[in-house]
Amino acid sequence: MSGRLEGKVAVITGAGSVGPGWGNGRAAAVLFAREGAKVFAVDLDPGALTETVRRVEGTIVTHTCDVTDNDSVAAMIEACRSEFGRVDILVNNVGGSRPGGAAELSESDWHAQLDYNLTSVFLTCKHAIPVMREQRGGAIVNTASTSGIRWTGSPQVGYASAKAAVIQFSRVTAVQHAADGIRVNTVVPGQLHTPMVEARLAGQRAGGDVDTLLAQRQARIPLGFMGDGRDTAYAALFLASDEARFVTGTEIVVDGGMTVRCD
Repeated sequence: MSGRLEGKVAVITGAGSVGPGWGNGRAAAVLFAREGAKVFAVDLDPGALTETVRRVEGTIVTHTCDVTDNDSVAAMIEACRSEFGRVDILVNNVGGSRPGGAAELSESDWHAQLDYNLTSVFLTCKHAIPVMREQRGGAIVNTASTSGIRWTGSPQVGYASAKAAVIQFSRVTAVQHAADGIRVNTVVPGQLHTPMVEARLAGQRAGGDVDTLLAQRQARIPLGFMGDGRDTAYAALFLASDEARFVTGTEIVVDGGMTVRCD
């Protein structure tokens, strides 16, 4: 039985991870390869891709790229096309938060947050869409965050603004390129237990106490447990597959019910 992405070529950015475990990009690379895709795994840190490659059962090629740099992204898309001949799927997983509201966040950090979380999506789409248009089809899945649609417990105005913009960017791009056979959708993960928790968030929000931060996050989730990058990846898999042929310009929220809770 063939996989759900058999014969597809998938560019996955942020396919490494900041530590061991299931980040969104690593999980997508492993799952997409298992479902038959040829995975072009992209990360700024080539060392972060080592565990991803080890876990993949299938075809994977790695590439180092700064997705906030136009020339680097253009070269990355061309490298994928040179390797595999086409680009059928683009999954954008690069992102990360910095704490601070409007009065606290520095101007440089504001611009850095927009570049990291939003410009990265713009640039990969800018260079992948012409290839997909030439092929008369493709699927783009962008990763936002529940911080882009709700207050999630921390003033991270740069991150929240960028992730909200990713959602609207995806909607506009979906409508513009529907006639080209290109679908564009967004996965909106909630408070997952990814390697980012230990590597960065605990230090920002709980004085380095990982257990305290995990307990705070889990208390917000009606299902009573935290998912991980695999939950994001399964949503992305559906949106990237032909099963979602009639789905474009919309979002799948993956948050255990957190954003529909009143308290």
